[in-house]
Amino acid sequence: MATQKAPQAGGQKPESSGTTHPAPSSTRKPWVKKTPVEVVLEQIGKQEEKVTDLRKELAREERELAKLQQARKVLEAQ
Repeated sequence: MATQKAPQAGGQKPESSGTTHPAPSSTRKPWVKKTPVEVVLEQIGKQEEKVTDLRKELAREERELAKLQQARKVLEAQ
């Protein structure tokens, strides 16, 4: 004779309360496997962009430093 166990509250997985969000298929692009060459070329492109941004930031910081050095000269001359 098989006895049925009553479901226990602590042993069950919590069920979602109807808040499942289906993934909209129109907003995601399908995954396309890249070759190792494509991966490396993409990394090179990203690194080039990063270096360009850092150079721009460095030029901006150098201009700011030049302004502050000019201010120091003016203050020291007084």
